Amino acid sequence: MNTGRAEEVALLALGWLVGNDDLLPVFQGASGASADDLRAGAQDPAFLASVVDFLMLDDAWVISVSDHLGLSYDTLFQVRQYLPGGDLPNWT
Repeated sequence: MNTGRAEEVALLALGWLVGNDDLLPVFQGASGASADDLRAGAQDPAFLASVVDFLMLDDAWVISVSDHLGLSYDTLFQVRQYLPGGDLPNWT
């Protein structure tokens, strides 16, 4: 994993989220992101980090996006480490 690959996977996860009619409104409600924000955020590593953070809130979401993208279930955690704020300590 490296920063470029992390951003690529996070962008793919954003694409999955945008295509999920049930979960996208939940993300938009929680984040306040509009459709325009989603488009602009695709180029912003910090926004992509927020997408990954959101998806990691629920194991079912991690499993679903990982299965869809053909990733191992720990990939989103690895991705998060390479995006802005990912180097912060995890106290859980």
